[in-house]
Amino acid sequence: MVDADQTFVIVGGGLAGAKAAETLRAEGFTGRVILICDERDHPYERPPLSKGYLLGKEERDSVFVHEPAWYARNDIELHLGQTVDRIDRTAKTVRFGDDGTLVRYDKLLIVTGAEPRRLDIPGTDLAGVHHLRRLAHAERLKGVLTSLGRDNGHIVIAGAGWIGLEVAAAAREYGAEVTVIEPAPTPLHGALGPELGNVFAELHRERGVRFHFGVQLTEIVGQDGMVLAARTDDGEEHPAHDVLAAIGAAPRTGLAEAAGLEIADRAHGGGIVVDERLRTSDPDIYAAGDVASFPLALFGTRLRVEHWANALNGGPAAARAMLGKDVTYDRVPYFFTDQYDLGMEYSGWAPPGSYDEVVIRGDAGKREFIAFWVRQGHVLAGMNVNVWDVTEPIQKLIRAGAPVDLDALADPHVPLDSLAP
Repeated sequence: MVDADQTFVIVGGGLAGAKAAETLRAEGFTGRVILICDERDHPYERPPLSKGYLLGKEERDSVFVHEPAWYARNDIELHLGQTVDRIDRTAKTVRFGDDGTLVRYDKLLIVTGAEPRRLDIPGTDLAGVHHLRRLAHAERLKGVLTSLGRDNGHIVIAGAGWIGLEVAAAAREYGAEVTVIEPAPTPLHGALGPELGNVFAELHRERGVRFHFGVQLTEIVGQDGMVLAARTDDGEEHPAHDVLAAIGAAPRTGLAEAAGLEIADRAHGGGIVVDERLRTSDPDIYAAGDVASFPLALFGTRLRVEHWANALNGGPAAARAMLGKDVTYDRVPYFFTDQYDLGMEYSGWAPPGSYDEVVIRGDAGKREFIAFWVRQGHVLAGMNVNVWDVTEPIQKLIRAGAPVDLDALADPHVPLDSLAP
Protein backbone atom coordinates (compact mmCIF):
# COMPACT_ATOMS: atom_id res chain seq x y z
CA MET A 1 0.00 0.00 0.00
CA VAL A 2 1.42 3.38 -1.04
CA ASP A 3 0.52 6.46 0.99
CA ALA A 4 1.25 10.17 0.89
CA ASP A 5 3.84 9.92 3.67
CA GLN A 6 6.14 7.71 1.61
CA THR A 7 9.37 8.87 -0.04
CA PHE A 8 10.54 7.45 -3.35
CA VAL A 9 14.14 8.23 -4.26
CA ILE A 10 15.51 7.98 -7.80
CA VAL A 11 19.30 7.90 -8.16
CA GLY A 12 20.24 8.87 -11.70
CA GLY A 13 18.98 11.82 -13.71
CA GLY A 14 18.85 10.48 -17.26
CA LEU A 15 15.85 9.62 -19.39
CA ALA A 16 14.88 6.59 -17.27
CA GLY A 17 14.95 8.60 -14.04
CA ALA A 18 13.01 11.55 -15.45
CA LYS A 19 10.34 9.31 -17.00
CA ALA A 20 10.04 7.34 -13.76
CA ALA A 21 9.39 10.56 -11.83
CA GLU A 22 6.84 11.63 -14.44
CA THR A 23 5.08 8.27 -14.20
CA LEU A 24 4.88 8.34 -10.41
CA ARG A 25 2.96 11.60 -10.58
CA ALA A 26 0.84 10.48 -13.54
CA GLU A 27 -0.17 7.37 -11.59
CA GLY A 28 -1.33 9.51 -8.67
CA PHE A 29 1.54 9.12 -6.20
CA THR A 30 1.37 12.06 -3.79
CA GLY A 31 4.38 11.29 -1.59
CA ARG A 32 7.86 12.78 -1.91
CA VAL A 33 9.73 12.13 -5.14
CA ILE A 34 13.45 12.89 -4.94
CA LEU A 35 15.48 12.78 -8.17
CA ILE A 36 19.25 12.92 -7.79
CA CYS A 37 21.38 13.70 -10.85
CA ASP A 38 25.18 13.86 -10.82
CA GLU A 39 25.21 16.24 -13.80
CA ARG A 40 24.41 19.92 -13.52
CA ASP A 41 22.17 19.81 -16.58
CA HIS A 42 18.51 18.86 -16.27
CA PRO A 43 17.70 15.29 -17.39
CA TYR A 44 18.15 14.90 -21.15
CA GLU A 45 17.94 12.31 -23.92
CA ARG A 46 21.17 10.89 -25.31
CA PRO A 47 20.45 10.05 -28.99
CA PRO A 48 20.80 13.69 -30.16
CA LEU A 49 24.32 13.80 -28.71
CA SER A 50 25.60 11.71 -31.62
CA LYS A 51 22.91 12.69 -34.11
CA GLY A 52 20.94 15.93 -34.51
CA TYR A 53 22.56 18.04 -31.80
CA LEU A 54 26.09 16.99 -32.74
CA LEU A 55 25.32 17.88 -36.36
CA GLY A 56 24.01 21.29 -35.39
CA LYS A 57 20.52 20.43 -36.68
CA GLU A 58 18.87 20.49 -33.24
CA GLU A 59 19.04 23.18 -30.56
CA ARG A 60 20.52 22.43 -27.16
CA ASP A 61 17.19 22.87 -25.39
CA SER A 62 15.62 20.17 -27.58
CA VAL A 63 17.52 17.40 -25.78
CA PHE A 64 15.88 17.90 -22.38
CA VAL A 65 13.18 15.47 -21.22
CA HIS A 66 11.14 18.24 -19.56
CA GLU A 67 11.40 22.00 -19.41
CA PRO A 68 13.18 23.06 -16.17
CA ALA A 69 10.00 24.44 -14.57
CA TRP A 70 8.25 21.08 -14.94
CA TYR A 71 10.04 19.58 -11.91
CA ALA A 72 8.90 22.23 -9.41
CA ARG A 73 5.43 22.29 -10.96
CA ASN A 74 5.10 18.56 -10.33
CA ASP A 75 6.70 18.72 -6.89
CA ILE A 76 9.75 16.70 -7.93
CA GLU A 77 12.69 17.44 -5.61
CA LEU A 78 15.47 17.68 -8.19
CA HIS A 79 19.08 17.66 -6.98
CA LEU A 80 21.47 18.55 -9.81
CA GLY A 81 25.23 18.09 -9.57
CA GLN A 82 24.84 15.74 -6.60
CA THR A 83 26.27 12.25 -6.21
CA VAL A 84 25.15 9.40 -3.99
CA ASP A 85 28.07 7.51 -2.49
CA ARG A 86 26.29 5.04 -0.21
CA ILE A 87 23.08 3.08 0.15
CA ASP A 88 22.31 1.78 3.64
CA ARG A 89 19.75 -0.96 3.05
CA THR A 90 19.14 -1.53 6.77
CA ALA A 91 18.42 2.11 7.58
CA LYS A 92 16.90 2.61 4.07
CA THR A 93 18.92 5.76 3.42
CA VAL A 94 21.10 7.15 0.66
CA ARG A 95 24.00 9.48 1.42
CA PHE A 96 25.03 12.46 -0.69
CA GLY A 97 28.72 12.30 -1.50
CA ASP A 98 29.46 16.01 -1.24
CA ASP A 99 28.17 16.81 2.24
CA GLY A 100 27.06 13.51 3.76
CA THR A 101 23.36 14.40 3.84
CA LEU A 102 21.20 11.34 4.50
CA VAL A 103 17.86 10.88 2.78
CA ARG A 104 15.50 8.12 3.84
CA TYR A 105 13.55 6.17 1.24
CA ASP A 106 10.60 3.78 1.24
CA LYS A 107 11.35 2.70 -2.32
CA LEU A 108 14.56 3.34 -4.25
CA LEU A 109 15.16 3.28 -7.99
CA ILE A 110 18.72 3.02 -9.33
CA VAL A 111 19.09 4.38 -12.87
CA THR A 112 22.76 5.30 -12.83
CA GLY A 113 23.27 4.34 -16.48
CA ALA A 114 26.62 3.49 -18.02
CA GLU A 115 29.94 5.19 -18.61
CA PRO A 116 32.29 5.08 -21.60
CA ARG A 117 34.94 2.40 -21.57
CA ARG A 118 38.43 3.90 -21.55
CA LEU A 119 41.34 3.11 -23.81
CA ASP A 120 44.07 1.47 -21.74
CA ILE A 121 46.99 2.70 -23.84
CA PRO A 122 49.64 5.44 -23.60
CA GLY A 123 48.55 8.90 -24.66
CA THR A 124 44.96 8.98 -23.42
CA ASP A 125 45.77 12.01 -21.24
CA LEU A 126 46.33 14.22 -24.30
CA ALA A 127 43.95 17.13 -24.87
CA GLY A 128 42.58 15.76 -28.14
CA VAL A 129 41.24 12.46 -26.76
CA HIS A 130 37.46 12.39 -26.44
CA HIS A 131 34.52 10.29 -25.25
CA LEU A 132 30.85 10.80 -26.03
CA ARG A 133 28.35 10.06 -23.31
CA ARG A 134 27.27 13.33 -21.74
CA LEU A 135 25.94 16.63 -23.01
CA ALA A 136 29.22 18.32 -22.11
CA HIS A 137 31.07 15.74 -24.23
CA ALA A 138 28.80 16.48 -27.21
CA GLU A 139 29.27 20.23 -26.83
CA ARG A 140 33.03 19.83 -26.84
CA LEU A 141 33.03 17.37 -29.74
CA LYS A 142 30.76 19.62 -31.79
CA GLY A 143 33.34 22.38 -31.54
CA VAL A 144 36.15 19.96 -32.40
CA LEU A 145 34.40 18.68 -35.53
CA THR A 146 33.63 22.22 -36.65
CA SER A 147 37.32 23.12 -36.36
CA LEU A 148 38.50 19.92 -38.04
CA GLY A 149 36.14 20.49 -40.94
CA ARG A 150 37.27 24.08 -41.38
CA ASP A 151 40.97 23.18 -41.23
CA ASN A 152 40.84 19.83 -43.10
CA GLY A 153 41.78 18.13 -39.84
CA HIS A 154 41.76 14.40 -39.09
CA ILE A 155 39.96 12.42 -36.39
CA VAL A 156 40.71 8.79 -35.58
CA ILE A 157 37.77 6.89 -34.10
CA ALA A 158 38.48 3.78 -32.03
CA GLY A 159 35.47 1.52 -32.47
CA ALA A 160 33.01 0.91 -35.32
CA GLY A 161 29.91 0.54 -33.17
CA TRP A 162 26.87 2.80 -33.23
CA ILE A 163 28.53 5.79 -31.56
CA GLY A 164 31.69 5.45 -33.63
CA LEU A 165 29.80 5.33 -36.92
CA GLU A 166 27.39 8.14 -36.03
CA VAL A 167 30.29 10.40 -35.09
CA ALA A 168 32.12 9.35 -38.27
CA ALA A 169 29.06 10.43 -40.28
CA ALA A 170 28.87 13.75 -38.41
CA ALA A 171 32.61 14.35 -38.87
CA ARG A 172 32.37 13.81 -42.63
CA GLU A 173 29.39 16.14 -42.84
CA TYR A 174 31.53 18.81 -41.15
CA GLY A 175 34.28 18.04 -43.68
CA ALA A 176 36.79 16.37 -41.36
CA GLU A 177 39.00 13.47 -42.45
CA VAL A 178 38.04 10.24 -40.66
CA THR A 179 39.82 6.95 -39.94
CA VAL A 180 37.99 4.24 -37.99
CA ILE A 181 40.00 1.56 -36.16
CA GLU A 182 38.08 -1.65 -35.34
CA PRO A 183 39.39 -5.03 -34.07
CA ALA A 184 36.46 -6.95 -35.63
CA PRO A 185 36.32 -7.73 -39.37
CA THR A 186 33.28 -5.48 -40.04
CA PRO A 187 31.50 -2.54 -38.42
CA LEU A 188 28.79 -3.39 -35.89
CA HIS A 189 30.02 -6.97 -35.85
CA GLY A 190 28.58 -7.80 -32.44
CA ALA A 191 25.19 -6.28 -33.24
CA LEU A 192 24.63 -7.23 -36.88
CA GLY A 193 27.16 -9.94 -37.66
CA PRO A 194 29.29 -9.98 -40.82
CA GLU A 195 26.36 -10.20 -43.23
CA LEU A 196 25.03 -6.68 -42.62
CA GLY A 197 28.09 -4.92 -41.25
CA ASN A 198 29.42 -4.45 -44.77
CA VAL A 199 26.34 -2.40 -45.71
CA PHE A 200 27.51 0.20 -43.22
CA ALA A 201 31.16 -0.12 -44.26
CA GLU A 202 30.26 0.70 -47.86
CA LEU A 203 27.98 3.54 -46.80
CA HIS A 204 30.89 5.22 -45.03
CA ARG A 205 33.53 4.40 -47.61
CA GLU A 206 31.42 6.15 -50.24
CA ARG A 207 31.61 9.26 -48.07
CA GLY A 208 35.38 9.05 -47.68
CA VAL A 209 35.77 7.28 -44.33
CA ARG A 210 38.84 5.05 -44.08
CA PHE A 211 38.46 1.79 -42.15
CA HIS A 212 41.25 -0.27 -40.60
CA PHE A 213 39.80 -3.62 -39.49
CA GLY A 214 41.35 -6.42 -37.46
CA VAL A 215 43.65 -4.15 -35.46
CA GLN A 216 43.68 -2.26 -32.18
CA LEU A 217 45.11 1.05 -31.07
CA THR A 218 48.31 0.67 -29.09
CA GLU A 219 49.35 4.28 -28.52
CA ILE A 220 48.24 7.85 -29.09
CA VAL A 221 51.25 9.95 -30.01
CA GLY A 222 51.40 13.61 -29.09
CA GLN A 223 53.55 16.67 -28.64
CA ASP A 224 53.09 19.57 -26.22
CA GLY A 225 49.94 17.89 -24.93
CA MET A 226 48.29 17.65 -28.34
CA VAL A 227 47.49 14.59 -30.47
CA LEU A 228 49.67 13.95 -33.53
CA ALA A 229 48.90 10.34 -34.52
CA ALA A 230 47.43 7.02 -33.44
CA ARG A 231 49.39 3.77 -33.70
CA THR A 232 47.92 0.30 -34.22
CA ASP A 233 49.25 -3.15 -33.38
CA ASP A 234 50.12 -3.87 -37.01
CA GLY A 235 52.78 -1.15 -36.91
CA GLU A 236 50.74 1.48 -38.77
CA GLU A 237 50.68 5.13 -37.71
CA HIS A 238 47.55 7.11 -38.54
CA PRO A 239 47.70 10.93 -38.61
CA ALA A 240 45.27 12.52 -36.18
CA HIS A 241 44.47 15.83 -34.57
CA ASP A 242 41.83 14.22 -32.33
CA VAL A 243 40.88 10.71 -31.21
CA LEU A 244 37.44 9.50 -30.14
CA ALA A 245 37.26 6.41 -27.92
CA ALA A 246 34.00 4.68 -28.91
CA ILE A 247 34.67 1.20 -27.57
CA GLY A 248 31.47 0.67 -25.65
CA ALA A 249 30.05 1.48 -22.24
CA ALA A 250 30.16 -0.20 -18.84
CA PRO A 251 27.21 -0.19 -16.42
CA ARG A 252 27.68 2.05 -13.41
CA THR A 253 27.11 -0.62 -10.78
CA GLY A 254 29.55 0.57 -8.09
CA LEU A 255 26.86 1.96 -5.79
CA ALA A 256 24.76 -1.20 -6.08
CA GLU A 257 27.75 -3.49 -5.58
CA ALA A 258 28.80 -1.63 -2.43
CA ALA A 259 25.26 -2.05 -1.12
CA GLY A 260 25.44 -5.81 -1.64
CA LEU A 261 22.93 -6.05 -4.48
CA GLU A 262 23.28 -8.95 -6.89
CA ILE A 263 25.22 -8.16 -10.09
CA ALA A 264 24.93 -10.16 -13.30
CA ASP A 265 27.93 -11.90 -14.79
CA ARG A 266 29.63 -10.48 -17.85
CA ALA A 267 27.81 -12.87 -20.20
CA HIS A 268 24.55 -11.19 -19.19
CA GLY A 269 25.86 -7.64 -19.44
CA GLY A 270 27.24 -7.21 -15.94
CA GLY A 271 24.37 -4.96 -14.76
CA ILE A 272 22.27 -5.01 -11.61
CA VAL A 273 20.19 -8.18 -11.54
CA VAL A 274 16.46 -7.45 -11.58
CA ASP A 275 13.38 -9.62 -12.00
CA GLU A 276 10.56 -9.15 -14.49
CA ARG A 277 9.22 -6.32 -12.30
CA LEU A 278 12.64 -4.59 -12.39
CA ARG A 279 13.09 -5.34 -8.68
CA THR A 280 16.63 -6.04 -7.44
CA SER A 281 17.68 -8.62 -4.86
CA ASP A 282 16.37 -6.11 -2.28
CA PRO A 283 12.55 -5.93 -2.55
CA ASP A 284 12.52 -2.18 -1.87
CA ILE A 285 15.14 -1.31 -4.51
CA TYR A 286 14.53 -1.29 -8.25
CA ALA A 287 16.78 -0.68 -11.25
CA ALA A 288 16.13 0.22 -14.88
CA GLY A 289 17.78 1.53 -18.03
CA ASP A 290 21.40 0.89 -19.02
CA VAL A 291 22.41 -0.37 -15.57
CA ALA A 292 19.82 -3.17 -15.26
CA SER A 293 20.14 -6.80 -16.37
CA PHE A 294 16.59 -8.07 -16.82
CA PRO A 295 15.15 -11.49 -17.78
CA LEU A 296 13.56 -11.75 -21.21
CA ALA A 297 11.65 -15.00 -21.52
CA LEU A 298 11.14 -14.40 -25.24
CA PHE A 299 14.84 -15.13 -25.81
CA GLY A 300 15.37 -17.38 -22.80
CA THR A 301 18.13 -15.20 -21.41
CA ARG A 302 18.98 -12.17 -19.32
CA LEU A 303 19.86 -8.93 -21.14
CA ARG A 304 21.30 -5.52 -20.42
CA VAL A 305 20.16 -3.08 -23.11
CA GLU A 306 21.87 0.28 -23.51
CA HIS A 307 19.51 1.89 -25.99
CA TRP A 308 17.10 4.83 -25.73
CA ALA A 309 13.88 2.79 -25.86
CA ASN A 310 14.93 0.74 -22.83
CA ALA A 311 15.33 3.90 -20.74
CA LEU A 312 12.13 5.41 -22.16
CA ASN A 313 10.06 2.34 -21.25
CA GLY A 314 12.01 0.90 -18.35
CA GLY A 315 11.81 3.96 -16.10
CA PRO A 316 7.98 4.08 -16.22
CA ALA A 317 7.73 0.29 -15.77
CA ALA A 318 9.88 0.47 -12.64
CA ALA A 319 7.81 3.38 -11.30
CA ARG A 320 4.59 1.39 -11.68
CA ALA A 321 6.19 -1.62 -10.00
CA MET A 322 7.29 0.60 -7.10
CA LEU A 323 3.64 1.58 -6.70
CA GLY A 324 2.68 -2.09 -6.37
CA LYS A 325 1.14 -2.44 -9.81
CA ASP A 326 1.32 -5.71 -11.75
CA VAL A 327 4.28 -5.20 -14.08
CA THR A 328 6.08 -7.55 -16.44
CA TYR A 329 8.89 -5.82 -18.31
CA ASP A 330 9.32 -7.83 -21.50
CA ARG A 331 9.80 -5.26 -24.25
CA VAL A 332 11.43 -6.43 -27.46
CA PRO A 333 14.78 -4.59 -27.60
CA TYR A 334 14.66 -1.71 -30.09
CA PHE A 335 17.13 0.88 -31.32
CA PHE A 336 17.64 3.19 -34.26
CA THR A 337 20.38 5.10 -36.06
CA ASP A 338 20.68 7.89 -38.61
CA GLN A 339 23.85 8.10 -40.72
CA TYR A 340 23.98 10.37 -43.78
CA ASP A 341 20.87 9.48 -45.81
CA LEU A 342 20.43 6.10 -44.11
CA GLY A 343 17.82 5.65 -41.41
CA MET A 344 17.51 2.32 -39.64
CA GLU A 345 15.45 0.66 -36.91
CA TYR A 346 16.33 -2.67 -35.30
CA SER A 347 14.09 -4.88 -33.18
CA GLY A 348 15.04 -8.11 -31.41
CA TRP A 349 18.22 -9.81 -30.30
CA ALA A 350 20.41 -11.96 -32.55
CA PRO A 351 24.10 -11.93 -31.59
CA PRO A 352 26.55 -13.78 -33.86
CA GLY A 353 26.17 -17.53 -33.38
CA SER A 354 22.50 -17.36 -32.36
CA TYR A 355 21.06 -17.52 -35.91
CA ASP A 356 21.58 -19.73 -38.93
CA GLU A 357 20.39 -17.45 -41.73
CA VAL A 358 19.82 -13.80 -42.67
CA VAL A 359 16.84 -13.21 -44.97
CA ILE A 360 16.75 -10.00 -47.02
CA ARG A 361 13.48 -8.42 -48.18
CA GLY A 362 14.09 -5.63 -50.68
CA ASP A 363 17.27 -4.24 -52.23
CA ALA A 364 20.29 -4.19 -49.92
CA GLY A 365 22.38 -2.61 -52.69
CA LYS A 366 20.07 0.40 -52.77
CA ARG A 367 19.86 0.42 -48.97
CA GLU A 368 16.10 -0.01 -48.99
CA PHE A 369 15.42 -3.33 -47.35
CA ILE A 370 14.47 -5.31 -44.27
CA ALA A 371 16.86 -7.93 -42.90
CA PHE A 372 15.65 -10.79 -40.70
CA TRP A 373 17.90 -12.90 -38.50
CA VAL A 374 16.38 -16.38 -38.43
CA ARG A 375 17.01 -19.61 -36.51
CA GLN A 376 15.24 -22.77 -37.69
CA GLY A 377 12.62 -20.61 -39.38
CA HIS A 378 11.97 -18.44 -36.30
CA VAL A 379 12.56 -14.69 -36.59
CA LEU A 380 14.92 -13.49 -33.84
CA ALA A 381 15.43 -9.92 -35.05
CA GLY A 382 14.58 -7.57 -37.88
CA MET A 383 16.25 -4.43 -39.19
CA ASN A 384 14.48 -2.03 -41.53
CA VAL A 385 16.75 0.27 -43.54
CA ASN A 386 15.06 3.24 -45.24
CA VAL A 387 11.78 1.30 -45.02
CA TRP A 388 9.30 2.72 -42.53
CA ASP A 389 6.26 1.86 -40.42
CA VAL A 390 7.17 -1.81 -40.12
CA THR A 391 8.41 -2.01 -36.52
CA GLU A 392 5.11 -3.34 -35.20
CA PRO A 393 4.78 -6.25 -37.65
CA ILE A 394 8.47 -7.10 -37.23
CA GLN A 395 8.04 -7.28 -33.46
CA LYS A 396 4.91 -9.40 -33.88
CA LEU A 397 6.94 -11.91 -35.92
CA ILE A 398 9.58 -12.00 -33.21
CA ARG A 399 7.03 -12.45 -30.42
CA ALA A 400 5.11 -15.14 -32.32
CA GLY A 401 7.97 -17.59 -31.85
CA ALA A 402 6.63 -19.72 -34.71
CA PRO A 403 8.34 -20.83 -37.93
CA VAL A 404 7.80 -18.50 -40.89
CA ASP A 405 7.74 -19.25 -44.62
CA LEU A 406 11.15 -17.82 -45.56
CA ASP A 407 10.25 -17.31 -49.22
CA ALA A 408 7.26 -15.22 -48.18
CA LEU A 409 9.43 -13.40 -45.63
CA ALA A 410 11.79 -12.37 -48.43
CA ASP A 411 9.02 -11.30 -50.80
CA PRO A 412 8.20 -7.55 -50.55
CA HIS A 413 4.80 -8.23 -52.12
CA VAL A 414 3.69 -10.38 -49.16
CA PRO A 415 2.40 -8.17 -46.33
CA LEU A 416 4.41 -8.70 -43.15
CA ASP A 417 1.20 -8.65 -41.12
CA SER A 418 0.07 -11.79 -42.90
CA LEU A 419 3.10 -13.80 -41.76
CA ALA A 420 2.54 -13.67 -38.02
CA PRO A 421 0.19 -16.39 -36.74
